[in-house]
Amino acid sequence: MIPIQDLLHRIRWDDEFGKGEFVIGYYDRVADRIVRVPFRHVHLERGEHFSFDAVEDDGTVHMVPFHRVREVWRNGQSIWRREPAV
Repeated sequence: MIPIQDLLHRIRWDDEFGKGEFVIGYYDRVADRIVRVPFRHVHLERGEHFSFDAVEDDGTVHMVPFHRVREVWRNGQSIWRREPAV
């Protein structure tokens, strides 16, 4: 499986692959659920190897460690999934 950092960078920098509507699902420990945010609300900082910022619908910004990303959707279809640790 491709590392999530590589997939997110490919969505951002590969013009052909990045066409479409992407949604990132990450595990929110406080809410104890998967939160889905459109990729356009994800801010990847160049040189950051551990996390990204996600802007929620209400404008709240969350720092999300890459290891909390659980799923990625493209045009409504799952293209990447990390199973929860047992």
